[in-house]
Amino acid sequence: MGKGCIKATKYFLFLFNLIFFLFGAVIMGFGLWLLLDNQSFIVVLNNSTPVKVACYILIGVGAFSMLMGFLGCLGAIYEVRCLLGLYFTCLLLILLAQIAAGALIYFQKEVLNVEMSKIVSKVLDNYPGNNSTTEQAWDFIQKNMECCGWDGRQDWSGNMVIINSSRLLFPCTCQNASLTSGNISDSGFCEALTPDWPVYDVGCAATVESWLLTNIGVVLGICLAVALIELLGMILSICLCRNIRNEDYTKVPKY
Repeated sequence: MGKGCIKATKYFLFLFNLIFFLFGAVIMGFGLWLLLDNQSFIVVLNNSTPVKVACYILIGVGAFSMLMGFLGCLGAIYEVRCLLGLYFTCLLLILLAQIAAGALIYFQKEVLNVEMSKIVSKVLDNYPGNNSTTEQAWDFIQKNMECCGWDGRQDWSGNMVIINSSRLLFPCTCQNASLTSGNISDSGFCEALTPDWPVYDVGCAATVESWLLTNIGVVLGICLAVALIELLGMILSICLCRNIRNEDYTKVPKY
């Protein structure tokens, strides 16, 4: 490989790793947001250990990606073969881990759905209508996704407020606007005129699944783009590593 090609490869790899560093910062920021935000869906699941573990994994993956991007930039600019080799190995491990995680999620999707159903059922059973942070998150989901419960309206049958009330109460954010007239409350419970609640029949699990199926092309496109970017980084790093004949460590800054 000519000197011009090596130089181009070096700077392409540096640019790639700069993007990779920023990508890692985004992932870490997303994990921190899920863990600390009080208005997202994660609030509904904040008592679930697997969900918290997933947030910490995101933060760890983001931090690791930032470290990888830094090492890749250093190895590319100063042509350090050991750093480039380490970078290639780490990218390969990340790619294999992503494939394994995708396969695990696909084959364990029923287990994930059951776990989600248990978590949401616990939230709905203890929903008191006090407009707390968790309740606001779930109210937002039901109202905007036009759904009721996780599997359906029957998920609310175990709620203690509804069971102990002498009135026919139902969650206001489940209310189907086409079946009622007047203003719809954004939280708490409303009173029904008949035992047949004027609510959405579909559960939020079906709505989420429908959204995923509608946007499956976008999701797969993002996953494929990430995999291709990682493969490009591996190719550039191994090409540069193979064409570095003599390493000059005096070029590497000591501070």
